[in-house]
Amino acid sequence: MKSLLAVAAFATCSFGFGMAAHAQAIVGQAAPAFSTQDTDGKTRSLAEFKGKYVVLEWVNPGCPYVQKHYNAANMQATQKEAVGKGAVWLTVNSTAADAGDYKAPAELAAWMKQQNAAATATLMDADGKVGRAYNARTTPHMYVIDPAGKLIYAGAIDSKATARADDIKTATNYVRQALGEALGGKPVSVAVTQAYGCSVKYAS
Repeated sequence: MKSLLAVAAFATCSFGFGMAAHAQAIVGQAAPAFSTQDTDGKTRSLAEFKGKYVVLEWVNPGCPYVQKHYNAANMQATQKEAVGKGAVWLTVNSTAADAGDYKAPAELAAWMKQQNAAATATLMDADGKVGRAYNARTTPHMYVIDPAGKLIYAGAIDSKATARADDIKTATNYVRQALGEALGGKPVSVAVTQAYGCSVKYAS
């Protein structure tokens, strides 16, 4: 069963191999500003959350790697923990509208509700402007921004680049670690990692 899952995952997904040289989002520098609508049609911007820690999570409900973390409630637990500590969590969907696994705003909102997600807002980015600004390559792809607007983490959610839920319990959750260290006044010990998951299906 595990081998079949692995085959299915790798047939539809690919790994992100670091940040491209032309990426605008660079750890240690100001996070790219953005403005886009959430699933309720409300315009949300990074500037709206100035003075708070902000976590960005790229999502595609059809991706086996996303399903790994949501079906095991790992993503939701990480969301709840972050929000409980005063951080803002923005889930971003950069899937193009003509992609087979695109979900319209109402559908995506319903899926997030079904998953008992604790995101502050779920953002629609069908034109890919936000995703490209951050060089988001995979779902999930994670970023942490500090209250001064500086990007302090970019990469994978954790250290086990598989689609197996069983690996979650032995993995290092990089997002939890980065946020915990930053909130504790410490430098982020692992600020950049290699994101893994399904490739973001950007509009051409």
